[in-house]
Amino acid sequence: MFGKIGVPEILLILVVVLLLFGAKKLPDMARSLGKSARILKSEAKAMKSDGQQQQTAPADPPQPGQDESTHRTIQAAPGDVTSSRPVSEPSDTTKR
Repeated sequence: MFGKIGVPEILLILVVVLLLFGAKKLPDMARSLGKSARILKSEAKAMKSDGQQQQTAPADPPQPGQDESTHRTIQAAPGDVTSSRPVSEPSDTTKR
């Protein structure tokens, strides 16, 4: 029923998208799509590295001079300062 998609069909799809969204919206949409892809990639990389660290290295007990209440921050994609957010990690409150 459906044949191969060739150059004329791709051009028709691009023209329809251009008519629907307008020439001014397309660069903004492409920019936000790229930003979302960078954030997703950095989050996946952070999750993967956290998983490898938990598997390979056991949690070390805190040293006497270290502060236990430090917070980590998930780093945003380069150039994106709005998506950095602090991460609250569980702390052991029984050692007070």
